Amino acid sequence: MSAATAIKFTTPRTSPDTPRTTPRPTRFRVVATRAQRHARPRVFYAVVTMSVIFGIIVAQLLLSVAVSSGAYEISGLQAQNRELIRTHQSISQDLDRLASPQNLAANAEALGMVNNNTPVYLRLSDGAVLGSPEAASVGAGVIGGGTLVSNSLLKNVPLVTTTAATAATAATAAAASQAGAGASVPTPVVATGPVPLQNGLPGMSTH
Repeated sequence: MSAATAIKFTTPRTSPDTPRTTPRPTRFRVVATRAQRHARPRVFYAVVTMSVIFGIIVAQLLLSVAVSSGAYEISGLQAQNRELIRTHQSISQDLDRLASPQNLAANAEALGMVNNNTPVYLRLSDGAVLGSPEAASVGAGVIGGGTLVSNSLLKNVPLVTTTAATAATAATAAAASQAGAGASVPTPVVATGPVPLQNGLPGMSTH
């Protein structure tokens, strides 16, 4: 067998319609080394740790701001509570002063009531009148009997028969008297005479 015959039989026959396959392009990718693969988790853990620390710091700052705001609010409420307590005490003192027996007696006398020095009693069993009734005198008031002690706190308190103008005038006079009493501050005594010298400079002698 000749060489031409051998090549003829070994070469495959292809039809003209058979498509030719083109080789696929080779794709390359970067392969990380072992050191790089070990370094990636460390960076991730560091980022997570820093994020957690930053979140804790922000939460602590917000909590401190909220606590400070609550402390200021509590302080304001306590001051308001103290002011209300003082107002309550002042109003309670005014009520006690107005409800005193001296004030009630003064208002009763201002309305025309008088003290009955000769009381008369009625016995219900037989309807008998015990005692000799006498008409009260015009000058016999409620306080005039001397059974009540005068109350100095009722000095500027108006009676029920006092008009608004008279009450305003009395209140103004009372305020002026209190202001005058508060303004009278004792004048300090100033020493007169030559001031002694201390190391060449004038100064007061101290002990």
